[in-house]
Amino acid sequence: MSDHQDSEHFAYDKTWHDIETMLDKAERKQNSHYMSMLDGPKKKRMYHMRNYKALEGVVKALRWVLGDKDIDHPLE
Repeated sequence: MSDHQDSEHFAYDKTWHDIETMLDKAERKQNSHYMSMLDGPKKKRMYHMRNYKALEGVVKALRWVLGDKDIDHPLE
């Protein structure tokens, strides 16, 4: 059995509030990276761009979990 199917490794104890709080934190952090990406040396902008894009996936997945009707599938 692969790890993602091994239910003993998952607690399933997160509340909707926990997920919504995580989404809020992810969106705030993503916004911070976006603002930092707009100015500065290229190396720093690239760092913030990578983090912004990574958080884009996190935000999309959390929105999907919460049932956002605009997110059909988090991997697309």
